[in-house]
Amino acid sequence: MLEPFGQDLWLASGPVVAVAGFHYPTRMAAIRLDDGTLFIWSPVALSDTLRAAIDALGEVRWLIAPNTLHHLFLAEWQRAYPQATLYAPSDLRKRRKDLSFSDFPARGAAAWSGAIDHVIVNGNRITTEVVFFHTPSRTVLFTDLIQQFDRNSFTGWRSLIAQLDGMTTSEPRVPRKFRYTFFNRRVARAALRQIVIWPADRLVMAHGSPLRNDARNVVRRAFEWLLP
Repeated sequence: MLEPFGQDLWLASGPVVAVAGFHYPTRMAAIRLDDGTLFIWSPVALSDTLRAAIDALGEVRWLIAPNTLHHLFLAEWQRAYPQATLYAPSDLRKRRKDLSFSDFPARGAAAWSGAIDHVIVNGNRITTEVVFFHTPSRTVLFTDLIQQFDRNSFTGWRSLIAQLDGMTTSEPRVPRKFRYTFFNRRVARAALRQIVIWPADRLVMAHGSPLRNDARNVVRRAFEWLLP
């Protein structure tokens, strides 16, 4: 259920979810900090097997909704781990009034900052996304702003839409629906300039196979349309 991906970092796949007729696989990451506590990124459905594996790693301290779209399973994690603090973009309050969460702190001010950096990417009409970098494993974590699906993931007209959207390219890319909905590119560009200087080797995406090499250059190429 939990697969090691790097130093103190594990990945787990969750169920496929349907959005507007498209089926998306889900993926989460568990990061163990120096004090033994756990940072759970983009939680997937919490099965008994997954919970046992998580509990064997350490105490869940942080639950992370990395953007305003990945929130389907947060309530069950909050019930299971009431001692954990949930962080999410403030825009999520409009959709999930049933959740109790805190806004993300300023960069460098979070309790996890010694091991994990984060940058908030604002300026998009679809979602606000928080991108993370785990220093010990040199892993950058994107949720929806970078994706890559296999060409056989979709059929019929959905396959054509996915191709036109840039979801099934040969390398991870920013889907066109996100590219075209950046209403404030200046703000987004400032955030991305901080992200592309991270010395990332590995790339984790919620929707796409993880990469173990050359992540920094892959991220740069994915955003070359935005960055000079």
